[in-house]
Amino acid sequence: QVQLVESGGGLVQAGGSLSLSCAASGRTFSGYTLGWFRQAPGKEREFVGAIRWSGGSTYYADSVKGRFTISRDNAKTTVYLQMNSLKPEDTAVYHCAAGRGTLYYYQTMYDYWGQGTQVTVSS
Repeated sequence: QVQLVESGGGLVQAGGSLSLSCAASGRTFSGYTLGWFRQAPGKEREFVGAIRWSGGSTYYADSVKGRFTISRDNAKTTVYLQMNSLKPEDTAVYHCAAGRGTLYYYQTMYDYWGQGTQVTVSS
């Protein structure tokens, strides 16, 4: 059974940093893409970034490019989202997801989802 468990959320002031983790288990993820999405109150869930497990290529939404960095630890089967220069508009529940395919920005590509972790950025 595939499980994705996010951790690391919390409250931070604008301009600060947080690092989220997504521990993946239940299968090998070679050939998979691990994505991060977020959903703010009253808004639709949106793509944040993604990383290909094999090769490590990364992709980011324009809104976070240059501020957020995705990495992975193969040995721990964990994906990280390092968030710097946080803004109040980054406040959301952050989810990680796993799926196969190339359309990494489409939620429908992902088969497995974590429960999410809350990130709150105060002004």
